[in-house]
Amino acid sequence: MTASSILFVVLALLLLLALIVIGWGVVSTRRIARMANRLAPAMGQFLEVDGNRIHYYEIGEGRPILFIHGLGGHHHHMRRPLMEAFGPGYRLIAIDRAGSGHSSRARGMTGRLTEQARLIRDIIEKLGLERPLLVGHSLGGAVALATALDFPESVGGLALISPLTQPVQTLRPEFRSLYIPNPLLRRFIAHSFAVPLSMRHSEATLDFVFGPQKAPQDFAVEGGAILGMRPSHFYATSSDAVAIPLDLARQQSRYRELSLPIGILFGTADRVLDYREHGLPMLDQVEELDLELLDGIGHMPQYSETERVVAFIRRVAQRAFIVDPPLTVS
Repeated sequence: MTASSILFVVLALLLLLALIVIGWGVVSTRRIARMANRLAPAMGQFLEVDGNRIHYYEIGEGRPILFIHGLGGHHHHMRRPLMEAFGPGYRLIAIDRAGSGHSSRARGMTGRLTEQARLIRDIIEKLGLERPLLVGHSLGGAVALATALDFPESVGGLALISPLTQPVQTLRPEFRSLYIPNPLLRRFIAHSFAVPLSMRHSEATLDFVFGPQKAPQDFAVEGGAILGMRPSHFYATSSDAVAIPLDLARQQSRYRELSLPIGILFGTADRVLDYREHGLPMLDQVEELDLELLDGIGHMPQYSETERVVAFIRRVAQRAFIVDPPLTVS
């Protein structure tokens, strides 16, 4: 056998091996995605907004509070236990951001903050919400800030939990697998290897996101975490990660324009977003900022310090929903 023949056989075997590995990834992804949809079905309602099919969960009556989850999240991050423990007096609505959870993202949408802000404004109008308080967690905090900046007439106040507020100079190692600028490569990875690898590393991911606290025992199903194990969810999460740097620096330069009630709550042990980088600088960028720090708490205080988070949101809501006293006729 000639050298060229041997080389051809080796290349053919490598190609066959690659196809087998890719096939395994595709089959595994589809199986896991079907399981995720079966174990965590949609439990809310759907709304068509600008070509996006938005899933939202709603409870209560009163002045509106709209909850916006973070990168790779879904409405469950706000629903349980936070909304369930909130008590009466408010209309609570948690959405799945476009592409996340059970929401779909319209073709051509990129996940840029300006784009997501416009979508939040349109959701507010579609649901008939009168200047709601926006509660944004993590990336949802950046989206809430973008909405207040671009559409101030639509927002009554902001209560931000562990929010992304400042440009990030260096991407953390835990997020590098999400940064896939090429959309075609992003879609290929989403439908082949991303989901099985995410399943394999799920414990380490939860430790990073929740640490130093522990994730709830039933977080996979009752907490909706399994919804992240689908190619559409990974694709949207990666798109969001790629889009963040495109707008955040310009957005950060505009914070002094904000003139509505704003509160920020941060855990001092947050491993995802450091309060010294994304919380304390806002004291110089936002007038009359209500900043509360939770000592030793990580990135998900709505789980470990639910009562304090509820009290924080209610405190900001009282400022956001101040009603002028009725005029009296003498």
